[in-house]
Amino acid sequence: MSRPHVVIIGGGFGGLAAARSLAKVNVTITLIDRRNHHLFQPLLYQVATAALNPSEIAYPIRAVLATQRNARVLLAAAKSIDTAAKRVELDGGMLEYDYLILATGATHSYFGNAWDEVAPGLKSIDDALEIRRRIFVAYEAAERESDPVAQREWLTFVVVGGGPTGVELAGALGEIGLHTLANDFRTIDPTSVQVMLFEGGDRVLAA
Repeated sequence: MSRPHVVIIGGGFGGLAAARSLAKVNVTITLIDRRNHHLFQPLLYQVATAALNPSEIAYPIRAVLATQRNARVLLAAAKSIDTAAKRVELDGGMLEYDYLILATGATHSYFGNAWDEVAPGLKSIDDALEIRRRIFVAYEAAERESDPVAQREWLTFVVVGGGPTGVELAGALGEIGLHTLANDFRTIDPTSVQVMLFEGGDRVLAA
């Protein structure tokens, strides 16, 4: 009889931990992710503030499971799941399973507000690079601006969310102005940067 087929959707912490925990079990594992790398999300804020390069927090999923003979990796996006038929629809085919593990992670929430155009989240390398671009564009725009009030606006950054990521990002934004770029400009004073952290609860880092 063929071995049971375990399909894992998601190559983050949960998905990889599940796959590795089954290394010595008599099953066949297929791990699916729409990206070919595992992302160390806790350090995304350092990519967003140019302290790290994306390659320093992204590691190939295939390399993680290279020596695990009962596991394979597919670069694909799961479109839907038919639990009755025990199969997953991919962007280019179907995959049957005996056991299914969903480890797709979480996403940010705007709590019903239309902020997505003006305030990117921080869950992917693309998000981090977009935030990085906006930060340095703001400094460059302030350097070209002759109006002190407008300069102040360019050097004011707002972070919504007082969890670990928000607090770390706010601190890193302050460090950019106070240290990283402190001597790089002539028209503006980067150390006058203002970082505002908004949290809907009664305190930051509530968890």
